[in-house]
Order: sequence, then structure tokens, then C-alpha cells
Amino acid sequence: MLIDCTTEAGMDEAIEAARAALSNRECVVIPTDTVYGIGADAFSPQAVAVLLAAKGRGRSMPPPVLIGGIQVMDGLALDIPAAARELAEAFWPGALTLILKAQPSLTWDLGETRGTVALRVPHDQVARELLQEFGPMAVSSANRTGQPAATTAHDAREQLGETVSVYLDDGERNTAEPSTIVDCTTTPFQVVRRGALEFSELADVVPDLVDLPTDS
Repeated sequence: MLIDCTTEAGMDEAIEAARAALSNRECVVIPTDTVYGIGADAFSPQAVAVLLAAKGRGRSMPPPVLIGGIQVMDGLALDIPAAARELAEAFWPGALTLILKAQPSLTWDLGETRGTVALRVPHDQVARELLQEFGPMAVSSANRTGQPAATTAHDAREQLGETVSVYLDDGERNTAEPSTIVDCTTTPFQVVRRGALEFSELADVVPDLVDLPTDS
């Protein structure tokens, strides 16, 4: 099912359909401020397994978790460094993913995370409304592993097909760049994936941040 989110009525229909699919441990495709993402209930191991299978990805590459607001971070992460909070306050909502220590009490299975969780608040109205309605979602780029990231819902459907129950179409995204990922569990913090946010922007907030090697 592909639903146009560009009208108010369409948005209401899309959020309700996506919420129902997620509650049934199914996958949905949603727009974000970077590329389209395939999402599942972060607290359902079955749904996360379906997400990884849809992408052709193994448990060694666990998906990040999108949240509806910065206030959710403390419920999912433990021992959050002050500098990580400064990055979140500066760039959330936005194209920054922070790797943090996961709360050990959480009953989820995102894959081989080694006790960490990668969190992001997207700067996208549709995504944030769904996240605020449903809760944290495991979300990865809406493409088969090794293929280009989808910048439209139609691109995503061509790659993922019937493995996804609901596609939320909010038009084309003008970037194929993913979020920038910073590992906040190391000292100093380390950029582990380059993306839409420049290193210089992040280093203005955390001056001792370490970039990826230039050949990465």
C-alpha cells in the first residue's frame, strides 16, 4: 500500500495505516530528512528480523533507532556524556546519528550492537509525527544492501516490494546522503560514517572529535 502524505487527509490515513502495520510487527517505508527509510518496531525482534531480511543484511549491521524527540534519549541510552547531549541539542532534529550505551534493561534485539544503540531525531514532519504516535523505530535506508538509497517512495518500492506493508509517499528527497554517525562511546568521540553533516560543523561543538581517515 502506497499512501500520499502531501495532503492533510492523506497524512492522517498514512499515519494510521503505518501505526497499524507497525503494531502488527510489519515494516513500513517512511520519508526522512535525508533519504527514505524502512522502519519497524524497535522493541519487536521479529519485526527487526524482517527489516534486516528485506534489506539483505545480517545481524552484524544493526539498524539505528529513530526517536520523536531529544527527551526520549534518556529512556534508551545510559551514561550519556555531556558532549553527546551538546551534539544532540545542536543538531537534533537533523542528520546526526549518535552511538551511545544502551539501557541494559531494554527488551529489544537490534542485532549485534555490543551494548550500544544508535539514535537520531529526524527533521521530517511525517517521520516525527509517526514516531510521536508510535514510539521508537528501528530504521535503515530503504534499499537493498549495496544498492543506491531511495530518494522517493517509488524507488523504495521497486527495491523492497512486498516485504514492506505500507509506503508513505511525501515526494522526492533532494539528497542521497545519509546521516553522519558519531560514536560517543569512545574517548574522544569518533566519526564512523560521513554523511549530510560536515565534520567542521560537529567539531565546532566537540573540538576534539576525531574524523574518519581521508581514504575512508
